Amino acid sequence: MKAGDGQTTYGLQIQPRMGFFTDTSICIGCKACEVACKEWNLVPEDGLEWTGHSYDNTGALDANTWRHVAFVEQQVDDGLRWLMSSDVCKHCTHAGCLDVCPTGAITRTEFGTVVIQDDVCNGCGYCVTACPFGVISKREIGGDGGMHKCTLCYDRLEDGLEPACAKACPTKSIQFGPVDELLARAEGRVEELHEAGVGDARLYLADETDGVGGGGAFFLLLDRPEVYGLPPDPVDPTRHLGEAWGAALAAGAALVAGALVAFLGGRR
Repeated sequence: MKAGDGQTTYGLQIQPRMGFFTDTSICIGCKACEVACKEWNLVPEDGLEWTGHSYDNTGALDANTWRHVAFVEQQVDDGLRWLMSSDVCKHCTHAGCLDVCPTGAITRTEFGTVVIQDDVCNGCGYCVTACPFGVISKREIGGDGGMHKCTLCYDRLEDGLEPACAKACPTKSIQFGPVDELLARAEGRVEELHEAGVGDARLYLADETDGVGGGGAFFLLLDRPEVYGLPPDPVDPTRHLGEAWGAALAAGAALVAGALVAFLGGRR
């Protein structure tokens, strides 16, 4: 997968693009990733109220939940099955949140990850609507008023360490490493599952031709993305921004030209 937008600007300091491969087929729903993420990144506690949605106690990703373990209960021919998946920021190749940030608080690191600089963020919220996955939100009540999300443990990456969630995962459902290596591993895993009769196994955000250019965090799913609460065809909302501005400029020029013609014609 190609480098994330802006990653090549690091020149000689650029690093291999790093990311996550989350294999949901071996997730056991232990939530060790949620706990490790909160402890390392000092993310405020949440999820203390029972949601009633199986064993899901955090509900969705937000400013105080950077890893969210979803529990999907399904009726199947032989009874009940759980689909469990640890969701996270996708660190998109084409990151709409980064494109719309007016202060430069959201940046691409030398590892190809997307991070929010807390001391630069003004809490405007433009990034919230620019994310097709609903990852980012504001830490409001009792918080700093800024936007927050997964950093892929940038501080740990700088020291050559793997992110806290991947380190804590007991089944290696969350795998960390160079994205190209993870993609090859993921494709092999899908083939294994297909040979074992799991025909619904598929990769999500592993295609650089999709609407976000592929993700630095991608997933192996056992059902359709929407079953896990993921958009089936995510698109970076800024993807056609250049075309839109061009069309608006052309329309404005045509309007001015028309008004000028009418004015000069009226004087005759």
